[in-house]
Amino acid sequence: MGIVELLLVAIGLAMDAFAVSVGKGVTLRRVAFRHAITAGVWFGGFQALMPIAGYLVGVRFSAVVASIDHWIAFGLLALIGINMIREAVWGDEESHTADFGVKTMLLMAIATSIDALAVGITIAFLGINIWVAATVIGIVTLLLSGVGIYLGSLFGSRLGSKAGIIGGVILIVIGLKILIEHLSA
Repeated sequence: MGIVELLLVAIGLAMDAFAVSVGKGVTLRRVAFRHAITAGVWFGGFQALMPIAGYLVGVRFSAVVASIDHWIAFGLLALIGINMIREAVWGDEESHTADFGVKTMLLMAIATSIDALAVGITIAFLGINIWVAATVIGIVTLLLSGVGIYLGSLFGSRLGSKAGIIGGVILIVIGLKILIEHLSA
């Protein structure tokens, strides 16, 4: 996986956090820079930590599943992508509140980064540098979450579900690319 694919994975993973940030931006009467930073740090931080945790689990099992790792990578990315699309189309609205408290942000950061845990497992199977991947994923999520707060206040809630759909499609396409590359090798 090259830098382009890594950036696309990072963007795909960030779409859940971006969509939640857009929803939070919609609820704010006045957007302050601290809102964007708070969302960015919580979501970006967890999006960076979860792949590392997944990687540590994946490294333990990579030798056992080396012959089918491309199927696992495809399956995980496809499931995450399908779930993101499903949530974008039929998701609930309870994550769209103006509360930026620790408890609320912690729960939302965990919820939006679970898919990054699975991607960390995939990264272990593909032999990618986890520190580079986690850094890219965290920074992209931080930036997109901050932008999401502002866009939510400007454009309303319509953008949120489209972001989830786009993110899901990106992850599915990358999973297919990994599968095709390994099957054709």
